[in-house]
Formats: sequence, structure tokens, C-alpha cells
Amino acid sequence: MQFYSISPSEIFLCLWRHRQLIFSLICREVMGRYRGSILGILWSFFNPVFMLAVYTFVFSIVFKARWTEGDESKAQFALVLFAGLLIFNLFAECVNRAPTLILSNVNYVKKIVFPLEILPWVVFGAALFHALISLLVWLVFSFFVVGVPHFSIFLFPVVLFPLTLFIMGLSWFLASLGVYLRDVSQLVGIITTTLMFLTPIFYPISAIPEKYHYFIYSNPLAFIIEQGRGLLIYGVSLDWLNFSVVTAASLLFAWLGFAWFQKTRKGFADVL
Repeated sequence: MQFYSISPSEIFLCLWRHRQLIFSLICREVMGRYRGSILGILWSFFNPVFMLAVYTFVFSIVFKARWTEGDESKAQFALVLFAGLLIFNLFAECVNRAPTLILSNVNYVKKIVFPLEILPWVVFGAALFHALISLLVWLVFSFFVVGVPHFSIFLFPVVLFPLTLFIMGLSWFLASLGVYLRDVSQLVGIITTTLMFLTPIFYPISAIPEKYHYFIYSNPLAFIIEQGRGLLIYGVSLDWLNFSVVTAASLLFAWLGFAWFQKTRKGFADVL
């Protein structure tokens, strides 16, 4: 019987070992999404712009929401909103696909020897590509609205590191669970939609009564989105102490999800 390592180092070793295969699958994933469409990959630019316009109209014009008490333009509100959505959408795209990841690649399970543990990396890579396109759109928009961004923007990839670990751990767990329990995909869709409104994306944490702050910060995305927004918009440095705690917790979570996947993958062929 084949042995599947659950060593924490294997999380990154499998990424390095199969880097060429992962890159090829990411390219196929990205190009396959737009194959046959007239605009092709240009949709990756138009989608974030369109959603940004819709959310900004609804929240800043219909609901007349404001991020601060001062004089704030709709363009500034759009920047704040888009910064939060950029991070959340990276999370949601990966997590929503995770429960059906193995189910949609049955041929990899039954017919050939394939490193199934890299499939979440492939989905994350494709989602990261779209996140980078969205970030580029944000940077261009920000340049024309407020000028040259703060130097702290170069720390933005750092704040995405614990998010990556958290996404991967959750993806491995859900990908395995989805094989044995098909209802997981429906439940995850409901949870991610609910989580979007329980995360400080459309409103600042200061708008919530203080007694609920602990509840908001129990959401692992809240800290990352707040820190990311601070780097992109306000030029605020990372809270290194809390960032270290979140990173350590995310690393542990990633290993638990990976270990669960490796321990349960032996039964995939029998179930499928």
C-alpha cells in the first residue's frame, strides 16, 4: 500500500517537487475558463470592474454608506471596498471549489498515479492570477484617485501568506470531505456568502458595537483584510505581533488539513 507523508514540510515540498506540473495545470485552468468566449482572458479585467461598480452603487448611493465620518468621495469608498473584496474573493473562489475538487477529477483518482494533493494548489494559483489582475485594476484606479500608493504596499504579499496557508488547509479538508459527503458543497456556498457579510468588507469594524468586536475578530479573514487594507490604502505597517500569531495558527491549520487529506485519500477510489 502506498504511503502518503503527513509531514508539515511536505506541504511545501509537494509544491516544489511538482512545480512544473502545477504551473501547466494553472495555465490550463485559467485559459480553459475563457475558452470559446469572444473577449477571452479580458473577462478577468472586466469582472472585477463590473462587480466593483455594482457594490459601490448599492452601498454608497442606495444605502449611502460611508467608511469615515468625514467628506469621502464615492471613488475613495470604492477603493476601500475593492481592497476588502480582492482578498475575500481569493478565499471564496478556492473554498467554494474545494468540495468538488476530487469529484471533478475522478480520472486522476482511478486511472493514473497522480499527486492529488497538488489540486488545491492549482485552484489557488488560478484564483491568485485573478486576484493579481484585480490588484492591478485597483492600483490603476488608486493612482488616478489618490495618486502614488504608499510604500507599505510592498508588504501586501506578506499579509497574504497566512491567508494562503489558511486557504490550503481548508481546501484539503473540504476536498476530502466532499468525496464522502456530497452535501458539503451546498453548505460551503451558504457559509461563504454569510461570511462575506460578517467580514469587515462593506463596513469598518468601528461601526460595530464594541461588545461584538471579539466575535468579528474570531473570523480569521477579518484581521487579514484589515491589515491588507491598511497596507494598500492608509500606509499603516503590519501589526507584527498579531501577524505572527495568525501565521502560526494558519500554518497549524494548513498542516491539519493536509494531514486529513493524506490520511483519507486512500478511500477515494473505493467511494468514487
